[in-house]
Amino acid sequence: MSRRIALVGDHSERHTAHRAIPVALELARASSGAEVAWDWVATGDIADAPRDLAAFSAVWAVPASPYQNAAGALGAIRHAREGGLPFLGTCGGFQHALLEIARDVAGIADADTAETNPGGRSLVVAPLSCSLVEKVAGVHFEPGSLLASAYGGGGATEGYRCNYGLNPAYRSAMEAAGLRFTAWDDGGEVRGAELPSHRFFAGVLFQPERAALRGDVPPLVLAFVKAVAAAG
Repeated sequence: MSRRIALVGDHSERHTAHRAIPVALELARASSGAEVAWDWVATGDIADAPRDLAAFSAVWAVPASPYQNAAGALGAIRHAREGGLPFLGTCGGFQHALLEIARDVAGIADADTAETNPGGRSLVVAPLSCSLVEKVAGVHFEPGSLLASAYGGGGATEGYRCNYGLNPAYRSAMEAAGLRFTAWDDGGEVRGAELPSHRFFAGVLFQPERAALRGDVPPLVLAFVKAVAAAG
């Protein structure tokens, strides 16, 4: 039986990542032999995530935030986290995973992102020290982490399109909530995280799907697809 992945975001072919994601999934499916399928799910179509995503076995929160309906995206992430569904968040999807965990696990009820509410009191997602829009840079993975396992090594070179990331002031609170930061740039700034208590819950600030446009199977997408296929 084919398992379905919800691509949660507001699809537009003008976004490079949105053009790359189906290609990445197809390459991963062909490489692994996994029986998976996928559908785009607009954030505006998610009012009650457990109900609206009941037909899906996994969630990928895709790039291109701010989302039209942030509450829908956050609900989808919470549904995946609490329901044990394989979850992948890339770029804006990672940022919203940080928000969901901050609000619903770490107890930071007013956690917010500077992208949409720069005057917020608890900006868990804040401007990066240097813009990463259309930049390519090295990333390093913690040994033994899900990310390191997916890549089969300690590092990679990945492409970005973002201006926001984790506010370091909230790192300890997020770690106390169970989040493990496992990817960094050359300067030691956070570029990815995972939930060790979950079967597959990973978020990265970069856009690994872009490798598919070069004909390469993105390692993280391949690991995600394998986890989806193996999910009971």
